[in-house]
Amino acid sequence: CKTTMTGSDKSLRPILIAGPTASGKSSLALEIASALGGVIINADALQVYAGWRVLTARPSREDEMAHPHHLYGHVPMDVAYSVGQWLRDLKPVLEQSPAVRPIIVGGTGLYFSALTEGLVDIPPIPDDVRAEGDTIRQSAPEQFAKDLQHWDQVILSRIDQKNPARMQRAWEVYRATGTPLSAWQDNTGPADLPLAEVTAICLRPDPDWLNRRIARRFAEMLDQGAIEECLAARAAGLRPEWPSARALGATELLAYADNEMSQATAMDRATIATRQFAKRQRTWFRSRMGEWSQFDIGHGSTSTGLRDAVLAEITRT
Repeated sequence: CKTTMTGSDKSLRPILIAGPTASGKSSLALEIASALGGVIINADALQVYAGWRVLTARPSREDEMAHPHHLYGHVPMDVAYSVGQWLRDLKPVLEQSPAVRPIIVGGTGLYFSALTEGLVDIPPIPDDVRAEGDTIRQSAPEQFAKDLQHWDQVILSRIDQKNPARMQRAWEVYRATGTPLSAWQDNTGPADLPLAEVTAICLRPDPDWLNRRIARRFAEMLDQGAIEECLAARAAGLRPEWPSARALGATELLAYADNEMSQATAMDRATIATRQFAKRQRTWFRSRMGEWSQFDIGHGSTSTGLRDAVLAEITRT
């Protein structure tokens, strides 16, 4: 169902803020909320999980007390959460706050594309097919590409083939339904929030500047208790095949806790993995968010300058 927003009222016009990990988008959302009011809504596929606050850089409890936050930490760790479920969870949040501006912020491009372009209603994937996909991903992930070459060559040109989650999703859809994911996509329904009805902001950080922020932030996460958070998640039953286990740094920090690698090695590997993930995000945003308002940030940038530039864009639109 399409969510109706008051697009003609600028005081309620939704704001979408997308950006790669560690680019400062959550801080920007808080700045905008402080200046204009509004509710902050999560659009990050890992910040939805209850067990991850430090490792996914979720807003602090102090931030959540300063302004209303929604769809953060509301999903159990053992649940396979989908973009379709996110859209379903988002709908009542928007409807419950009709007189407050929504500020939707995150780094999961698929959430934003589904929100602004529409998402086809693919049937749920049966547990046995998902289990089969998990096994392939763990033991022979190259099988996804081999099978999709026969099943759905079109989807291979649309998704990041280096992203195992996206490859597994395409494989599972065909395996479960007998219809290629690309065909499902071509029958997409109407968007809940078309771009014409929102102010869409995409942060475009300088790569070197971002890489330094990633390294600094991961060191801060250790001081904030990231290792203890990983151990608590494992004690609660965390399994490698759970989608929540894909949190960047979890595998490396657990290996360090088990004395399988040094802290320096764990930090280095986790930082490299995060940089690679941020690079994939930037590539996705460039290819899919060309119509969004782009904001370059990097050396010499300030949070105040970025806030003022974004506020000017909001006023303009």
